[in-house]
Amino acid sequence: MKANTIKPQISRNGNGKTLIVTVDVGKVTNMGYYRYPDGEDTKPFEFFNDGRGFDRFWDRICRELEAAGDKIEEVVVGIESTGPYAEPLVHYLRKRKVRLVQVNPMHTKRLKELQGNSPNKTDRKDPKVIADIIELGHALSLVIPEGCAAELRRLTQARERAMGRLTALFNQLYHLIFIIFPEFLQIFKNIKIKSAQHLLKYLTTPQSIVEYGLEALAATLKKISRGKLGQGQAQALYEGAEKSVGVQEGQESIVEEIRHILSLIEESEQFIAEIEEKMSAYLKQIPYSGVILSIKGIGEITVAGLIGEVGDFRQFKTIGEMLKLAGLDLYEISSGKQKGNRHISKRGRPLIRKLLFFAAINVVRKGGILHQTYQDYLSRGMVKMKALIAIARKLLGIIFALVRDQKEYIEGYKEIKTVVEEAA
Repeated sequence: MKANTIKPQISRNGNGKTLIVTVDVGKVTNMGYYRYPDGEDTKPFEFFNDGRGFDRFWDRICRELEAAGDKIEEVVVGIESTGPYAEPLVHYLRKRKVRLVQVNPMHTKRLKELQGNSPNKTDRKDPKVIADIIELGHALSLVIPEGCAAELRRLTQARERAMGRLTALFNQLYHLIFIIFPEFLQIFKNIKIKSAQHLLKYLTTPQSIVEYGLEALAATLKKISRGKLGQGQAQALYEGAEKSVGVQEGQESIVEEIRHILSLIEESEQFIAEIEEKMSAYLKQIPYSGVILSIKGIGEITVAGLIGEVGDFRQFKTIGEMLKLAGLDLYEISSGKQKGNRHISKRGRPLIRKLLFFAAINVVRKGGILHQTYQDYLSRGMVKMKALIAIARKLLGIIFALVRDQKEYIEGYKEIKTVVEEAA
């Protein structure tokens, strides 16, 4: 989606020629509504959220257009951003001669009290509120990813879900290990490393460590860690196993669950690796991906995720639209002589903010392209979190400019330009 103001041709003054159609999307049924430029409207009507329902909805709109004749020149269809249940309808309508827009649920929530001066929420009330928001000019146009960008969006979302499941599995694993072998967690503070997982798979309990023996344990650790771990870690682990206070009652069942979780972790990691490989392949087919990758500190997964979430950077005309899409646009609450602090709105796509935030962490490291800028922010008294958000905003501006101009990033460009100008 991108910020888009619906101009006064959709006002109720009777001079416009735009039919506003709105839909309150539900899991099973949707509530439709339309309003003519002169303010005349219809009662909200229900239709199923499936193919036949969509056809009936569209046939009804077509009949209205036919009856209106040349009084209507454009149809704007507005939908509240409510998640996956709207996607089939959006893809259905994109093939029709309509302009698709969406409204922020926060706007709907705040404006609906004006309908009858009541906070009452009903399916028949919501589509009217959506139409009001569109008339006020607060709609956001939909940028629907196509081709490789659509694949990247799905892959990015799949990767996020897989990473969430993986984190949950590691948390479960940590809790179970603490019950039967808490000393293990003192030696291996990071159970995500392969050496720790190998030991947990084959030498799960303190008793199995002791039975295995110190020498064999040291040799195994050295082998599976490729020399990074050895006698010291083996000695500490062996002594911890000998004096372990881990629970032995029901231990066998816990061991079985630990090994099951380890197999799920391995499966999830393999799935994520396959997703990332596909993301890399699709990214190579995006014409402008190379200019974004030219920024030192931004990797393929980040770029693939950004393109998937944005849809197409080239469809945005200003950086302001991009910032609003990401929810990185600024606002402040001031009154009279009191001036409030500025904050980001967080009303855009959260995954874009997440990707940019972690990219910001990379580019502010020593030697990073925005390290000095970050240090300047800190020297001005800006707290680290706000400084990183400022860097994320700046980074999005750089990406937008590179795609717009189709230029690769040149590190130290300002300094080089100054030297060239002085030499001339």
